[in-house]
Formats: sequence, C-alpha cells, structure tokens
Amino acid sequence: MEHSSPIFLTSSFCFDNAEEMRAAFADENDDNIYSRFSNPSVQEFTDRMCVLEEMEAGFASASGMSAVFASFLTFLKQGDHLLSCRAIFGSTHSVITKILPRYGIEHSYVSADNMSGWENAIQSNTKMIFIETPTNPGLDIIDLEAAGRLAKKHNLIFCVDNCFATPIGQVPGRFGADLVIHSATKWLDGQGRVLGGIVLGSKQLIHDIYLFCRSTGPALSPFNAWVLSRSLETLEVRMERHAANAFYLAQQLENNKAINWLKYPFLESHPQYAVAKRQMENGGGLLCFELKGGLESGRKFIDNLKMISRTANLGDTRSIASHPASTTHGKLSEQERMEVNITPGLIRISAGLEHREDILGDILQAMEG
Repeated sequence: MEHSSPIFLTSSFCFDNAEEMRAAFADENDDNIYSRFSNPSVQEFTDRMCVLEEMEAGFASASGMSAVFASFLTFLKQGDHLLSCRAIFGSTHSVITKILPRYGIEHSYVSADNMSGWENAIQSNTKMIFIETPTNPGLDIIDLEAAGRLAKKHNLIFCVDNCFATPIGQVPGRFGADLVIHSATKWLDGQGRVLGGIVLGSKQLIHDIYLFCRSTGPALSPFNAWVLSRSLETLEVRMERHAANAFYLAQQLENNKAINWLKYPFLESHPQYAVAKRQMENGGGLLCFELKGGLESGRKFIDNLKMISRTANLGDTRSIASHPASTTHGKLSEQERMEVNITPGLIRISAGLEHREDILGDILQAMEG
C-alpha cells in the first residue's frame, strides 16, 4: 500500500457495463463520472476539510473566488437581498457591487463593529448574511455567535469566509455558520504553489452548490487537490508559528514612532479584542498598520524591503507585505476605501515562518530607510 495517496490525473472514469454507467448518471450511486463532477484526489482534500471545519460535506473549487461566487449564485436569485460586512476582499466587493446587480440581487453593507445595525439592515427579501472575520485587510473582528443568532432568528443562510483564521484559528460552524468558505490558495496551501477554494456546510446545502458547480464548471484540478491534501498535514504546526511570529511583530511594532496605529486581534489594543479571544484559538498570521506619511510612505516602505516578499498574496511560508490601497483594494473608490479604514499608508504583513527577528529587522529597516 502506498504511503502517500496517488494523484488521479484523469478527466473521466470508466465503467464495467452499461447498467453501472446508467446508475452513475442517474445519481443512484457515488461513482465518479467526470473530473468536473468529482474526483478521488479532490474528494480526499474535501473530506479532510470537512473534519477540520466540523461540517457534513464540502465542494472544492478552482479558486477561493469561485467558491464565493458559487455560494452566492446557488442561493440568491433576482429580487433577493444579501447582507454583508462592509470590510471584505476587493474581488468579493466587486462581485457584490458589480456582478450580483446584473442578476437583480441587492445588497447592504454593515460595519463590523456595528452589531446593532445588522438587524436593522435585514429586509423582507434578505436571504443570506455574509461575513469575513478577521476582515481583509483591516483585521476587524465580527462576533460570530451574535451573527449566528441573528441569522437563525430570521431564517437566513449564514456564510463565513474563514480564510484568514483557518480552522486552526476558529471553527465558524460552532457559532451557527451554515456555509464556510476558504481560499485554499492562502494558508491551507501555505507555500504559494497552487490555486484552490472550498465551501463547506450541510449535505443539502452543499448538494445544491455541487449541482450549480457541476454545470458551470469551476472544478479544482486533481493535482492541486493532491498538493492541498498534503499541505493540511502541516497546517496546525504552521499556523502556530505564523501566529506566534505575527503576535511578536505586533508587540514590537505597536508603539513604533513611524506608525499611527497597528492592529492584531490578540493585542489588547484591538477594538474587538474581547470578541477575538472568545472565538479564536490564536490571533492568526496577519497584522496591519498605518504608516505616517500616507501614500508616499507606503510606497517607500514597500520599495525598501529586502527579505519580505512584495506580492498581493498571503499565507506563505515566506513573509509578505502588501499595500492594499494600490493593489487588492485598488479598484474601490477612495470613499469606499476610507469607509473600511483602508488608508493610503496602510500596510498588511503576512508573517512567514522565518526567524521572527529577521522579519522584524526587515520591517524596521524599511521604515527607517
């Protein structure tokens, strides 16, 4: 028996006879038919994620955004309303504000720290609550328990993007989440190698997503699924180091004279520190801060880096710095960026696995250079 699972690099699967093939196409069994529908390598990754997120079922997709889009379009139709936290990933914002309206789907944004405003924003046609926590890129924390109660009270689908925390940092299903989404490209892979996404939930909800994706085609490649399955075997130990490094950096930089403010969920200075400590196992591998001097300081900092990678990705073994205002959230208007505190001098750091003093040293020299 092999020690590591083989990769099923095949586009289709064969049958022994006509009846067996008929039964598979009639959904009378779980036999594999075509890798756009299902694949053993993809299923292995999905099964492992179901265990980590404590969910019944899942569907793995080609990217995190395809998982987000499938979750929206499977359950939202013309005339429906989506309630979302205001601070979200730039591409998710584009889907909500530019693509969903083409299908007659309305939306409302509510700030992460305004839980009382969430219920007031629910309309008669609201069908789903969508949140990121911690948010991208400002690391705001949303009370999962409160949001879960609200969704249940109004019979809404509660959908949580858990990419930043990972299931090692928090398990949204314990707080009532119906769907949990990941960009597997980030921490789940952990080495910046492959694209992937996944959405997890109850068997019924995931079956509906499966039917949507089976026809529309955002399938995860078997090779990427195989890589991601191997990555999950080190996820816990990696996240412990990522979080420890990020916490150390946050502690060392919090009072630096070059910054106006710094946010990390497990710092007592974080506005939602109490909520973070209640629902998260660790503060995650990301921190953000605003440099004094605005846009020019942000650009200068990025240019001065020597060891830390300059890229819009995150969740890599190597530390990464990004300037959200000009990259991941560059397509937002200035007003939209300011509404979620994406200031011109905002820097997001994804703490890698390097020695913490090396990471800190590069940040400090980039600030001073």
